[in-house]
Amino acid sequence: MNRPATEAAPVHFLREMFTDPSDARYLRWQGVVNFLIFASCISMAMETVEPFASTHQGLFRGVEYTAVGLFTLDYLANLYFASDRLKYFFSFWGLVDLISIVPSYLMILNLTALQGAKVFRLLRVIRVLRVLKIARMAIQQMASRAKNNNPIVSNLRIYLIALFSVMMISSTLMYYVEGGFYLPEVTAQGQQALDEKLAADPASKDLPEADRKYVPVDPIGGNPIPEDKHFFTSIPAAMWWCIVTLTTTGYGDLYPVTFGGRFLAGITMLLGLVLFGILMNIVGKTLMVLLFGEQIDESRNGKPTKESVVKAMFEIGLIPGALHDELLKVSTEELQRRLKG
Repeated sequence: MNRPATEAAPVHFLREMFTDPSDARYLRWQGVVNFLIFASCISMAMETVEPFASTHQGLFRGVEYTAVGLFTLDYLANLYFASDRLKYFFSFWGLVDLISIVPSYLMILNLTALQGAKVFRLLRVIRVLRVLKIARMAIQQMASRAKNNNPIVSNLRIYLIALFSVMMISSTLMYYVEGGFYLPEVTAQGQQALDEKLAADPASKDLPEADRKYVPVDPIGGNPIPEDKHFFTSIPAAMWWCIVTLTTTGYGDLYPVTFGGRFLAGITMLLGLVLFGILMNIVGKTLMVLLFGEQIDESRNGKPTKESVVKAMFEIGLIPGALHDELLKVSTEELQRRLKG
């Protein structure tokens, strides 16, 4: 990987640490980032469980501040060392990095305009998108360090990351889309508004007790959501629904009753079919290797590709990791010219 000749040693060190997948420092840093991604997702899920959330509020806050600090450092470093900063800023992964930390800063700043507003709760859902980076990092590491990786193990690792990503994103969205109608603060506000309305109507004194209790209503379908249908009271509860939906293509004992919840459930079912197909492919390859001794290195079959040639040269030590990444970017003709020269 080409570096400016006049680049200072500390800057070169940081550049390799944040941008070179073949560098050991990069792998260690990404390991820290991956751990914090998992920790922040678990922390966000447990914050929705009472009384656990109130008891360990300080712990959750510490995890959040630590994670957002290191995620910010990672984003600023990627932006600074990007070959085209504007392109990175507006790229998909650049936007994921940015919008995954913005809601955290809004929460830390405690903006009055967003306090208690539904838009603030929805912004927190965006933070879950950072789990998508784990799959990207796993693919990068598998490509840059292929000589130490078993393809089957690497594919299974990426599959489990994809499964966790889908489960975390789908469960969090379902909690806010479906469970957002009967959150404690929403129910309290609805009951207060209903009490004020009944107090202004003298005829309401004869209403039965059941009609005096607030019942949330689906704003699209217009259907009431009775108390025995309040399933998604926390993200962990929604995770159980998500596991059942992904594995059986059905609702099980928990199911959404609103239009938005059912739409999200339909998407989750389709994703479950995709993940099941990917898993069967991995299991099939594993059985072919274990039972029939089939080679798992696809580069041994057929005509060698540019990637397989560069990979082979890297594995036997003919080229360093930086040159490995550089040769992958050149054309086949340019590679042939360099090899002949």
